[in-house]
Amino acid sequence: MLIGIMSDSHDNLKAIASAVQYFNRREVLTVLHAGDLVAPFTYRELKKLQMPLQITFGNNDGERLGLKNIFGEKIHVPPYKLKIDAKKVLLLHEPDNMAAIADSGHFDLIVYGHTHEIDVGTGKTLIINPGECGGWVTGKSTIAVWNTATNEVEIIDLKSV
Repeated sequence: MLIGIMSDSHDNLKAIASAVQYFNRREVLTVLHAGDLVAPFTYRELKKLQMPLQITFGNNDGERLGLKNIFGEKIHVPPYKLKIDAKKVLLLHEPDNMAAIADSGHFDLIVYGHTHEIDVGTGKTLIINPGECGGWVTGKSTIAVWNTATNEVEIIDLKSV
């Protein structure tokens, strides 16, 4: 089962559209967004996903009421716990206490964002930061796909798809 992962899209509608097209093409089961959508108008592209979406608020999501109004039950205050394919997943934005959370063994996967840096860490708990979808800070627009069966993670550069 494939899970799409993105973070830090920061209002970049072109990058969001590319991510949505990629996830739809790959027919992922669900998409996780680790925060920093920024504005409610990002819904224009994200509503084109052909699969469920789960989002956690990020530190730049200042218009939380507007985001909550448009995304409804798809957006959550971090940390947000969910189960996907019998895997326990924690979705958050900022990597506070990451080592302690990972070492706890309570989760199979932790997804975070905030740093705009790609991070795939293995151990008791798989940790994924897909980097930044928006590409404003690093100049790279990246997302990830996680295979729940093999635990493999692909990092996708949206400029090359």
